[in-house]
Amino acid sequence: MRTLKVIALAACVCLAPLPSGAQTGKGLSQADVTRINAVTETFVKAALAKDWATVAGLYLDDAVVNPPNEPAVRGRAAIQAWFEKFPPVTDFKASNVQVEGRGDLAYVLGTYTMTLAPPGAPGPVKDSGKYVEVRRRQRDGRWLIAVDIFNSDLPAAPPQK
Repeated sequence: MRTLKVIALAACVCLAPLPSGAQTGKGLSQADVTRINAVTETFVKAALAKDWATVAGLYLDDAVVNPPNEPAVRGRAAIQAWFEKFPPVTDFKASNVQVEGRGDLAYVLGTYTMTLAPPGAPGPVKDSGKYVEVRRRQRDGRWLIAVDIFNSDLPAAPPQK
């Protein structure tokens, strides 16, 4: 019975909501929020430059990317290989809408817009969507991505016949 109470208390603590508010970073210092936002800026610049090594370097060694309609991609090397297969990005913007956290753990809610040039497509493909990232602060102060999930706001394509 005591074990059940401990588990219930732990669940309540883990599920307690983090403070809300766009870009406030409550529980984080302003320096941490600035560093977290800088990672997003670096991600965008590197993606536009097709510098997938830099993009992958923004993830932890054991990070997980959860792309839409695909299995999870696990580990920095696999994440880099996955991005290298991504259709060419010709325009990309990302905005961290909410940054919250405590200690060495933070989460980011954001939105993106991008234009892709998939090989064989009749023209550019414009997309917009949202993402959630879990970040971990490193000893050197960098906030690397531990978990990343994103998806489009556009309707899913109809099944091919």
